[in-house]
Amino acid sequence: MEPLALTAQLEASPLGSWARGSAFGYPLANLAHLLGLVMLVGAIGVLDLRLLGLFRRLPAAALAQSLIPVAAAGLALMILSGAVMFSADAGALVRSALFRWKLVLIAAALANVAVFHRLWRRGERWSAGVPAAARLTAAASLGLWLAAATLGRLIAYA
Repeated sequence: MEPLALTAQLEASPLGSWARGSAFGYPLANLAHLLGLVMLVGAIGVLDLRLLGLFRRLPAAALAQSLIPVAAAGLALMILSGAVMFSADAGALVRSALFRWKLVLIAAALANVAVFHRLWRRGERWSAGVPAAARLTAAASLGLWLAAATLGRLIAYA
């Protein structure tokens, strides 16, 4: 089946109809998406900044143990709320270059997460200091998530 036919079916689905037609569906999904963004970027941003050299008095391992679950919950909330918002206007979104670039950046950010976790496991929490590769993944994380968030916000204005 063609992608545009799938998007039309999604928009016509009960979820798409509810998200588009309910006075509360889309606004609640949008608020949940924003909350997820704050949880994700806020939590992972603090950890990234620690790995880049700020907040040196805070142990990276303790921060990671506390903040990674918050970031993961934020990402899950964004996926769920994003699905609701996408179902409301799927056809227009798949044609949007901003939306497609946002998805590319999210995929790159998730790949960066996988690289970071591989380094984290191998580094035994880097008691001797944060290696350059981990600092690079932290910088990439900040840039990729903030860029994806920016594109997401700009979609409404394109």
